[in-house]
Parts: sequence; structure tokens; C-alpha cells
Amino acid sequence: MRKRRPAVASLDEVQITREGDDAVIEYKDPDIATTYFHIGPSLCGMTDQQILDHFNNVLRADAQAAAAYQHVAVEVPDGCPQIRYFAPGDQWVPRGGVLRCVIDDAGPGGEAVIHVDDQSLSLAEFGRMICTYAGWGMRIAFVPEDAIAETPVIEVREPDED
Repeated sequence: MRKRRPAVASLDEVQITREGDDAVIEYKDPDIATTYFHIGPSLCGMTDQQILDHFNNVLRADAQAAAAYQHVAVEVPDGCPQIRYFAPGDQWVPRGGVLRCVIDDAGPGGEAVIHVDDQSLSLAEFGRMICTYAGWGMRIAFVPEDAIAETPVIEVREPDED
């Protein structure tokens, strides 16, 4: 299970250790991720409370920036390439924030193949490509193959059991 993101905390909620120029902030709640907080050479002269105050200020600034952020998912126009090959990384990368693709089971042993534009990507290739968005969320809307260029109507409800 993925751990929750770090949150503003007090000293009684964390344990702080030092590794080189990093403060390791480990929450006593095992469901919250441990953070390696890079401070630099000044770390050796800081108290745990000073480290935590600095870390909490970063978390507050991040939350404030996130609250002000208005995300726009860019969809590449139909007929233009949605992905490009990134030679230094030896992988395909998305050009925008929306991918129109078709899935089939033509891979080895019936494995899924994902078709984006004229490219056929194995699950491994597709997975590597979407890892360029690691740390982001993703919504997948399944639509008929002939409707991938259309934004579907979405209903929030329990699906009908068939």
C-alpha cells in the first residue's frame, strides 16, 4: 500500500536522524512516508525542532502553492503526434497530458498492447512512458474505439451489476 504524504507535525509525532546533509524525518505513524530532507552543511548546527520547523514551513508553502494551482490537461489535437521518442532515455514520452489510445490483446500470451497514434506499445513500454508522470494521479475513461477523440459523459455512481 502506498504511504500517505508527509504532513505538518510536532516533535512528538516524528523521529529525526541525520545522514550527511540530510535530515531523515520518520513519522511515528507507519502509514506516513519517511522523508530525506536535504538541508546542507548547516544541518549539523540545527536542533531537531529547527529542522522540523523548516520542514513544516516547506510543507505549508507546498500546500499554499497547490491550493493556488489550476491544472489544465493539454490534449494534443487529433491528427498530431501525441507521443515522441526520447532517444537519451530510450523510451516514448507523452507530448501532452491526455492520451487517446486503443487496447488490444495481441501481445505475447494475450498480453495487452496499447496503440497510441501509429505506435504499438507493450505494457512495459507503456508503463515506462507513463512513469514520466510519476507522482501524479491518473483517471482512465474507457470509451468505444471510434470515440477516443471525444470527451465522454461521466456519471459518479455504483456500476450496474451484470
